[in-house]
Amino acid sequence: MSLMDKVKEAAMNQFIEVIEWLDESKDTLLYRFPVYQQEIKNGAQLIVRESQAAVFVFEGQVADVFAPGRYTVEGGNTPILSKLGAWKYGFNSPIKAEVYFVNTKQFTDMKWGTSNPIMLRDTDFGIVRLRAFGAYSLRVADPAAFIKEVAGTNAHFQTEDIDGQLKRAIVSEFSDAIGEMKIPALDLAAQYKELGEAIRGTINQDFSGYGLEVTKFYVENISLPPEVEAAMDKRASMGALGDAQKYMQFQAADALRDAAQNEGGGAGLGAGLGAGFAVGGQMANAFGAGQPVGQQAGGGAAPATVACPACGKQNNPTAKFCADCGGKMEVAQVPCVKCGAKLREGAKFCSECGSSQEKQKCSNADCGAELAAGAKFCAECGTKVPDAA
Repeated sequence: MSLMDKVKEAAMNQFIEVIEWLDESKDTLLYRFPVYQQEIKNGAQLIVRESQAAVFVFEGQVADVFAPGRYTVEGGNTPILSKLGAWKYGFNSPIKAEVYFVNTKQFTDMKWGTSNPIMLRDTDFGIVRLRAFGAYSLRVADPAAFIKEVAGTNAHFQTEDIDGQLKRAIVSEFSDAIGEMKIPALDLAAQYKELGEAIRGTINQDFSGYGLEVTKFYVENISLPPEVEAAMDKRASMGALGDAQKYMQFQAADALRDAAQNEGGGAGLGAGLGAGFAVGGQMANAFGAGQPVGQQAGGGAAPATVACPACGKQNNPTAKFCADCGGKMEVAQVPCVKCGAKLREGAKFCSECGSSQEKQKCSNADCGAELAAGAKFCAECGTKVPDAA
């Protein structure tokens, strides 16, 4: 063997004979196989594993994409050979090409979240600010497009290299979707799945141009500002409280129980009852303050009340004694001595005409009989009453 033949054999031994990639990382999207001077020996073995794709790039252009399998790179049986020009010197000459391995598996548990609150017009709370976060899964759907549009000539491309751009696109689509769907803030928790599917569909329309696909999209939480959450808690408390009248009875029952346990005996009982009725009464008034006059909390018409003849306190019309002063509510009525209006017994003046209610007597000195109310003449002697018309 001549010296020139030995040199050729040594050079040929430098050419790559097995092309494969064992991925030991968890976040590598693309890996460029190191080929000595980009020269691949004729007859080299190409091994593409599951969840991988091998892309040959010749003179800056994607020449061919290989799916999982074992291939022999030689003339006549490899599609790439019809696109590469290096074989014109013979099958023993090397081809000059770059080999990229693209990871086509799903990259799971990739996080997203809103860096700033999203302004939203809500039907219950007006304008609110929302924050949200979640996770998504990503994979390379088109290896050739991914190399052309994203990776370029990078020898090693990881998820973190595109993570920022993906998050910004996701937040933009999330803001647009939640605004268009017009879901009330109180109902958002029940729409996480539907919201995630809607956002995934719109995101994939944008990512398809990059050769990427979002396979799963999850909305884990949408939070409201603290003041809105406090208002929601207050509304929930009011709903749980229910009937104010029952709450007042509950307060009175608690007061009785506490008083029974109080060593002070009767004094404790009175104080406990007073506290229970006072708090219950305040709650009942608070719940009934916004209702129209004449209506109860239940929505029915309130019964008419009558004033106590002694103190004027309003009482139930069926009450026999005043709840405030204890006076008798049933009072006999007598006619006014002048106009005949109905007055309570013992009234000194008429509430209609103002006349004194002292009994008038006949002006005839020899008669002096008492006159009936409204009489124009004395029933005893016939003398005319001076003030009668």
